Amino acid sequence: MDTDLPLMSAIIPVYNRPNQCLEAVKSVLAQSYRPLELIIGDDGSEDNTLDVIRAYLKDYDGDISVQVLELDHSGYPGAVRNSCAEKAGGRFLAFLDSDDLWRPDKLLHQYDALRKNTPDCLISHTREEWNREGRIISQAGMDHKREGFLFPDALKKCIIGPSTVMIEADLYRRTRGFRRDLEIAEDYEYWLRLTAEQTVAFLDEPLTIKRAGHGDQLSEKYGQIEIFRIRGLKDLVDQEFFSPELQKPAARELSRKCSVYGRGCLKRGKSEEGQEYLDLAGYYEVIAQS
Repeated sequence: MDTDLPLMSAIIPVYNRPNQCLEAVKSVLAQSYRPLELIIGDDGSEDNTLDVIRAYLKDYDGDISVQVLELDHSGYPGAVRNSCAEKAGGRFLAFLDSDDLWRPDKLLHQYDALRKNTPDCLISHTREEWNREGRIISQAGMDHKREGFLFPDALKKCIIGPSTVMIEADLYRRTRGFRRDLEIAEDYEYWLRLTAEQTVAFLDEPLTIKRAGHGDQLSEKYGQIEIFRIRGLKDLVDQEFFSPELQKPAARELSRKCSVYGRGCLKRGKSEEGQEYLDLAGYYEVIAQS
């Protein structure tokens, strides 16, 4: 192994998820990449999550430095990731949700792939294996672009899994990381900001295992997440965050999302909310055509 590899900081945010988080922690400690540190951010868990993690770490005698941050509960994954990133000493950050797993060579293969890309490519992601209650879910229909300039595809939906990402720490801090006030779709919003300015590398290996279908996921809590994506995209369009050439497609996609959501509200008998979003759809379509 290259002895001149930079320090990597792995970050796990967790809330009330002891057993799955422990498995995630073990998947980090099993990484072949060195040097590596692990920072676990506990978002004020009210169960035995911290006890389980600390009991395991007490007997850990490996060469990976581990920090456990006890944070006041916020309910915002982005805020927890950002708090961990503030403590990170690595040149690169790699995020792992507490219900996901990494394969042992994930970081090593991903860094090698990133290093082979152009010097100005500072963020990469890997293919995921989607596992729902032990059953692997096919991704055959996922035909979006995965590397290079991703902004047009990133507008439509979240096309980068947080647990797959490796990003230069300086870039993360310069772009202020994830929003601290979005409970869901904070990743969608952040990837929009990044892909508007950065190219993205992709490693076509299923080095990340995404586990879904358990009831404590926020997407399961609300049943749908599009309203959160609308909020994130709307704020960026309203702030004129994007360059003029990207502002119009962003406004057009926002108009489309508002229209779809508004029509859905009308079908569910929510006439006032539905009309509000249909009006917004018209407003942002005018911006897109201006």
